[in-house]
Amino acid sequence: MFAANLDLPERSVNAYSGTDLVQILTPLSLREREEIIYSEIMSGNIPSFLRQLKSVSASVGMGNPSWELIFYVTADYMAVGGDEDYFLLPMTPILAQEIADALGLIMITRKMVNDIWLQADLQLEPIPIDPSPEMVTIPVFADHNELVWLQRQDKINPFPLGAMVGGHKKDVVLSNRISENQDKVVIYGWHRTNGQPIQPLYSGHINWYADYSHGIRFALAKCSVNGEERSVSDLLQDSDLYHFLSDEDGPMIITRYPVDKSSYP
Repeated sequence: MFAANLDLPERSVNAYSGTDLVQILTPLSLREREEIIYSEIMSGNIPSFLRQLKSVSASVGMGNPSWELIFYVTADYMAVGGDEDYFLLPMTPILAQEIADALGLIMITRKMVNDIWLQADLQLEPIPIDPSPEMVTIPVFADHNELVWLQRQDKINPFPLGAMVGGHKKDVVLSNRISENQDKVVIYGWHRTNGQPIQPLYSGHINWYADYSHGIRFALAKCSVNGEERSVSDLLQDSDLYHFLSDEDGPMIITRYPVDKSSYP
C-alpha cells in the first residue's frame, strides 16, 4: 500500500515560526504573500502533526457492504510553522491547487468534508469574527488562529496534536460549480457541534478571495478501494463510483482549480 504522508523535507531548525510569518506576511500583497507561503510549505516549514495523513472511511447511503473506500487527509487545516507555534493559514484555491499538484494531493469535496467531520477525533465549535474589510488580512487571520489555538489547547490532553480535528474552518472544496465558474472559489462547512454547517455550498467569491474563516485540508490523490490503490480524481469522474466521494448530482467534470496567477488582483 502507498505511503499516506506528505512528501516534504524535514523542517529546518532555523525555520520561521507561525508568529514570525505573521509579521513577514502582514505588509505584503496577496501575490507576494502566496509566493512566500508556497516556498515555506515546499521547504518543509509545516508542523509535524500534519505530515502523517489520517484515514477516513467514505460512507455510502445505500450501504453496500462489499465496498470499502478509504481516503487520507491532513489531521488539521494547512499551517506553517512548528508544533509549538503554528499558523493555520487561509489561502486562495490558486495556491492550494499549486501545492496539491506539487505534492500528489487533491482538494476535497463537500461529502468528504462531512465524512471528515463525522469521523474527527475532536469537533470544535466555529468562532465567527464580525465581518469587516479587514477579514481578508493577515492580522485578522492571526486573531482567528489564536482563538482556535486556545480552543485546541483546552483539549490537548485528551486530543494531542495529530488527532483529526474538524469544525473550526470553512473548507475550500471541489465542486461541479468550478466548471461553471472557473474564476470562483467554492466553500462549504464550518460545522457546529450539532452537525449543522454554517456555510452551505457557496461559489459567490472570486478565486483570489480568502478570509479568516477559510481553511485548506488536503487529501492524498490516491485512495484505497477494497484494498486496491485508486485515483481519487478518477473515482470522482466515474459515473458509477463518484457517489463514494461526492454528493453532487453526477460525476465531477473537473477535479482541480485552474492555476492562473494572472487572476490575482
